[in-house]
Amino acid sequence: MGNKGGKKIVCKNRKARHEYEILDTIEAGLVLLGPEVKSLRDGRANLTDAYASFNKGEAYLYNVHISPYPHAANIGSLDPTRPRKLLLHKREIKRLMGKTQEKGLTLIPLSIYFRNGKAKVELALAKGKKIWDKRESIKRRTMEREFQKKYKIR
Repeated sequence: MGNKGGKKIVCKNRKARHEYEILDTIEAGLVLLGPEVKSLRDGRANLTDAYASFNKGEAYLYNVHISPYPHAANIGSLDPTRPRKLLLHKREIKRLMGKTQEKGLTLIPLSIYFRNGKAKVELALAKGKKIWDKRESIKRRTMEREFQKKYKIR
């Protein structure tokens, strides 16, 4: 509880940086119900295959799995993968809507965390990588690792 100004990371989307080229990031709030917040505080969330989209001028987060809180009174009444509304300013929504309508750009969540007691999600404006891009980044990462290993100062 002594984490007032800090950031407590709940979960990360590890595949995102491998599958996509990150162009820009933005922080958004999440509209959640009580048991979902408690599950997030326990770290029971999964961002695999999650994405953000727009519906009637509002932003929503889809396919985020937040496990039901076991001690909640309404067990089973919440869908773990229900769409969750994102809290963004109107100008941010308009800018992101324009960007995502460009060819090949999408909004994906990179991480969910708590900042000052409020649940936040880090969204990335991303472009999907091709197979050769993925191979290139793996090769570059391996070369950097070998270089660090070779020239490590003891």
